[in-house]
Amino acid sequence: MIYTHLTLEERYQIYALLREGFSKRHIACRLNCSSSTISREIQRNRARNDYFTKHADQLAKRHHCSNHKKNLS
Repeated sequence: MIYTHLTLEERYQIYALLREGFSKRHIACRLNCSSSTISREIQRNRARNDYFTKHADQLAKRHHCSNHKKNLS
């Protein structure tokens, strides 16, 4: 299975669809990814009972950079 990171645009879509009341399963279908991916994304980037798109994207980039540096050593 090939793993790809969610893009900022996909995170905005998650945010908008959550606001409209769609289920995680529906969001996953719309984004063509696993519902567990959506669940983990929301859980990992939830603050004050809301999902914050820019915060999620910044955390993902920071995490990706730190993992990339570890792999280079």
